[in-house]
Amino acid sequence: MLNNLRESLRPALEKMGRGFASTGLSPNFWTTVGLVFALASAVVYGLGMEYGLIIGGILLLVSGFFDMVDGQVARVTGKTSKKGGYLDSMFDKIAETAIFLGIIIGGYAEPYLVLLAITLSLLVSYARAKSDALNIKLQGVGIGERAERLLVIAIIGIAGFMGIAVLIVVIIAAITLVQRMIVTAKKIEE
Repeated sequence: MLNNLRESLRPALEKMGRGFASTGLSPNFWTTVGLVFALASAVVYGLGMEYGLIIGGILLLVSGFFDMVDGQVARVTGKTSKKGGYLDSMFDKIAETAIFLGIIIGGYAEPYLVLLAITLSLLVSYARAKSDALNIKLQGVGIGERAERLLVIAIIGIAGFMGIAVLIVVIIAAITLVQRMIVTAKKIEE
């Protein structure tokens, strides 16, 4: 859903990309920075410390910011690559799984709900990967892509309602999975 806003935000995103590209640091560097912030968020959640939801949420939002930066730097510098796309995708899954594990360990939500959220989130990503292998593009299909899921965790978690945030992720990931399966099934040429 948020991916559909990229076109309207393109001028601002390109300006941001040029700014970060001017550092001379590679898109893969920024991908790694995003992963480090996501892992830091997961650790904070896992520690269950005072203000952990606020600190973890802020770190998660910073991670999301760098997740945008890496792609923009790659586009404005013309350094998009299969390797970069692969690393970005893998780091995204590692980060998302770590965040949910931190939430379980920190005791912020029912473990069965977090397990369901992890499972559905990974299935949403798998549905896209499988569709990509069939040359069917699904970017922007679904109400609960990765960005939306992590925003829900960060923002509603900061507000102190992590259990509700995880439940919302379960719902939007399930809906997105069904949406992606329907779109792909309709587009498959037999």
